[in-house]
Amino acid sequence: MQRRVSMADVAAAAGVSGQTVSRVVNGSPRVDPDTRARIETAMAELGYRPHRAARALRTGRSGTIGVIVATLATVGNSRMLEAVASAAAHRELAVTLVALAERADIAAAFDRLHDLGVDGAIVLNEASAIAEGVTAPQGLALVAVDSPGGAFATVQSDHAGGAEAATRRLRDAGRRSIAHVAGPAGSYAAAERERGWRAAHDGAPAPEPLRGDWGAASGHAAGRRLAADADVDAVFAANDQMALGVLRALAEAGRDDVAVIGFDDVADAADYRPPLTTVRQDFAALGEAAVAALAATLDGAPPTRTVVPTTLIARASG
Repeated sequence: MQRRVSMADVAAAAGVSGQTVSRVVNGSPRVDPDTRARIETAMAELGYRPHRAARALRTGRSGTIGVIVATLATVGNSRMLEAVASAAAHRELAVTLVALAERADIAAAFDRLHDLGVDGAIVLNEASAIAEGVTAPQGLALVAVDSPGGAFATVQSDHAGGAEAATRRLRDAGRRSIAHVAGPAGSYAAAERERGWRAAHDGAPAPEPLRGDWGAASGHAAGRRLAADADVDAVFAANDQMALGVLRALAEAGRDDVAVIGFDDVADAADYRPPLTTVRQDFAALGEAAVAALAATLDGAPPTRTVVPTTLIARASG
């Protein structure tokens, strides 16, 4: 029977110590990127696969992380989950998902993950707001995505910066009355995008935003109200799905004079009519940052705050 490839074999092939290989296998961020790449290449060439049971006994870690999410109905949540799962798989980590049926379930979700023996958990978007003020079980490391922060590490897109860049693009194009279709109250990302929209007004009065629920139907309802206002010549929507609803309402009202910008850069944004100018979130970078922050927390690092840049993608709508 062929001998199983060991960490010592990988260390010899990569020219590093066994401890350095162990750090890479266990997802520690405390490895130089070039060294990590060399070790990962040696693993691939030798066909090394971590022995999970042995690693758990040696390190006291299960090699499994939890993800807590309030809903998967929104594009942002589903893409963030995909990104976290991909980043975890790259580190040879398994993922256990807990979806919240009600706000009160967050403490039960923490307890469930703790009982399952996960090493730590990443709390996504709306669930991060729900988790505020709830104490996690002792020994359960946490990272929150889209949260004002506190006792645990946080990761987020530059929501405010992206929203401000989008709104300034409209202002620079000569648009005078830039309405905002905001996300739901209580959403940190929605509040940050509204903050960026307001900042782009440079202290000038801004109209009261209309609030949606991230869905296209709520964008359509807001768009009908905005289409009836002859002064409105531009709309910044807090996500692309609501922007789609706004575009439909404007088209129905014959308002082809109104510019529209969204947020997220969903896969179909370039195929909207007209193609949608939007702010792109780097979900792959967000997922990697969240998993890296969790690994650092498990290694004893203090809580950190990571902000991932956004990019304005210019198309025909705005």
